[in-house]
Amino acid sequence: MLLALDTSTQLMSIALHDGDTLWAETTLKVARQHSALLAPMIQQTLAQVKLAAEDLSALAVSVGPGSYTGLRIGVALAKGMAEARDLPLVPVSTLETILAAQSRQAQLPLVAALPAGRKRVIWAEYQRREGTWQETRRPQISDWGQLLEACSQPCLISGEISAEGLAAIDAARREGHGIELLPASERLRRAGTLAEIAWQRLRDSNEAAPFPASQVMPIYLKTPG
Repeated sequence: MLLALDTSTQLMSIALHDGDTLWAETTLKVARQHSALLAPMIQQTLAQVKLAAEDLSALAVSVGPGSYTGLRIGVALAKGMAEARDLPLVPVSTLETILAAQSRQAQLPLVAALPAGRKRVIWAEYQRREGTWQETRRPQISDWGQLLEACSQPCLISGEISAEGLAAIDAARREGHGIELLPASERLRRAGTLAEIAWQRLRDSNEAAPFPASQVMPIYLKTPG
């Protein structure tokens, strides 16, 4: 059983996945209560499906980019749990989880976005080629005006969008910009998706002891300048 954790932003998600079946998943807005809610949420979820920490065979964690505090709490807890029982800990990019959730075979560029606080946004742009999303603009931090000016038009936007982002997208669309905001249900960043990425990496690994927890580090972006 694999436990997946995503605490990259104020949206927190955990999931239990056995490689074939998603046993449990909880996703909710926690504001800045990651440290108070994460451990009890894990314990409650395990108990609800009649499992214990000893039943885990692997963990996965979102390593960012995202909130400094949220990432630090999630990565630290995941590393502690993995190191205590010498379990693999699979690191997964926050933006990669957003991309993996996009089921439609879109030919338009896709912008994956996350709130960065202080009305800023973390984002990167991708183009679907040969069945996979390939990065065309590297992950960066800007305000929403800069994002909408820099990204390709037309484009799709997915991910966790702040109130400022929703307002900026709405204004740009009224001005005729070719922007399609995906539905909220498709934009939701879920630990179940993260778990499936992690299981595929575990299956593809040829290492005897893959993904040591000691090597997992969070990814932080800095504002240019």
